[in-house]
Amino acid sequence: MNSTTEKTVTVLRTRVALQQQVRDWTAAGETVGFVPTMGALHEGHISLVEKAKENASRTITSIFVNPTQFAPGEDFETYPRREAHDLALLAEAGCDVVYMPGVAEMYPDGSVTDVRVNGMSDLLDGIYRPHFFYGVATVVARLFLHAQPDVAVFGEKDFQQLQIIRRMVRDLGFPIRIIGGETRRERDGLAQSSRNLYLSPEERRIAGAMYAALHRASVRLAIGSLPGEVRAEAESHILKAGFKSVDYIALVDPDSLMALADDAPLAQGTNARLLGAGWLGRTRLIDNLSVSR
Repeated sequence: MNSTTEKTVTVLRTRVALQQQVRDWTAAGETVGFVPTMGALHEGHISLVEKAKENASRTITSIFVNPTQFAPGEDFETYPRREAHDLALLAEAGCDVVYMPGVAEMYPDGSVTDVRVNGMSDLLDGIYRPHFFYGVATVVARLFLHAQPDVAVFGEKDFQQLQIIRRMVRDLGFPIRIIGGETRRERDGLAQSSRNLYLSPEERRIAGAMYAALHRASVRLAIGSLPGEVRAEAESHILKAGFKSVDYIALVDPDSLMALADDAPLAQGTNARLLGAGWLGRTRLIDNLSVSR
């Protein structure tokens, strides 16, 4: 039996090679699960691969740091890239194929076509990163066309992204079932993220305050506290913990992402989503929790 260190995974770098592999699987009656990533993988990503394996007989993970979702001055050049580490994790997880296209494969010379999910892309993170979700929708649509999966899995940690992809799939008629994967957390509640690698030891000690504040807020909302008061308290707790700034603490309808009223408690039977984003040093952290009353 091969040892763990001898496990390997097939790497494909062109759309033509990937689509041929998918055609072969489909001809054999197999189904395809797909997990798009930007690499720098962690346990949260691997849990998405595991969920894809539960829902399909073959699994593809893509690794592509997408330039169109980074604005000038953001961290495209310094975004963590750990190819050998990522391939070892995916081999151990039993992923069948890793798709690692170059920029020219994803955006052929002269490419001018974008995908825009209007409205939802302009809320929450879209206010602070107006380019971001247009870049996400465009690259995911292209990846879907390259991989042609039956199922695709996205992490709930990026809840706005998950809902935007669901809307895009519905609107454009992609024959793909979208599954949300539960957020994986560190012991102090910090949501696992590739950008956590940017945190200094002192910042890492503080980072769990985002989850702590959102968790307290979710409990208060569930028992009928006013959303406006709860959001203000959560922001105050995060800032007092040492965050440089808070972009938003928002309570929204989980499907439309539209804000819910600040001056009225959640009605009995209501499901909502509480989202937060803030800066800890030079690192922007996001998180969210489900809220029910």
